[in-house]
Amino acid sequence: MSKLSILTNGILKENPSLVLVLGTCPTLAVTTMAMNGIGMGAATTLVLIGSNMVISMLRKVIPDKVRIPAYIVIIAGFVTVVQMLVQAYAKSVYDALGIYLPLIVVNCIILGRAEMFASKNKVVDSILDGLGMGLGFTLALFLMGTIREVLGSASFFGIDLGFTPIRIFAQAPGGFFVFGCLIALVGMITKGKAIKKKEMGCAGCPNASACAQASEGGCQ
Repeated sequence: MSKLSILTNGILKENPSLVLVLGTCPTLAVTTMAMNGIGMGAATTLVLIGSNMVISMLRKVIPDKVRIPAYIVIIAGFVTVVQMLVQAYAKSVYDALGIYLPLIVVNCIILGRAEMFASKNKVVDSILDGLGMGLGFTLALFLMGTIREVLGSASFFGIDLGFTPIRIFAQAPGGFFVFGCLIALVGMITKGKAIKKKEMGCAGCPNASACAQASEGGCQ
């Protein structure tokens, strides 16, 4: 893949929220306001870039058997740094995101990119992948936050829009409805081909060497 393809891949084709459907917990929880979506997206993007970079640099050093614990330690380090920065310089965003900011550690998007991309590619490509996935995640959160804030609170970035809000959009059912509509919209734009399905045998599995089924001729 070219550098541009790696960067733009996560924006639409493999958008982590709207195509891969990863990180749905913060996607639904913090998007009652557009600013919250931007804050969570920006924090996750910084962690993605930093963790991808370090994991790519250490990909030939980290033993295969402990790679997942090692990835989590690296990710947790970057989350701690980002959390302290947000608390120091954007206290309102820190208060709004609450527990979901430290929970970036267990966000499937970050661990997934570490395992599927950063551990197999060079540093520059891994940084671009983290940036692209982060931008795609931020865009999804911003769109959801905008729709839910405008319809559910009749405001945009705190500015009163002067009409009667539809309160359900600020609640959990409204979040699921908007999320589903955005997923359907992306599917319509890409004609359901955002990700091409590929057949994957045991040879493509990272645990193939330790799998009894693989040695016996394939998975059932």
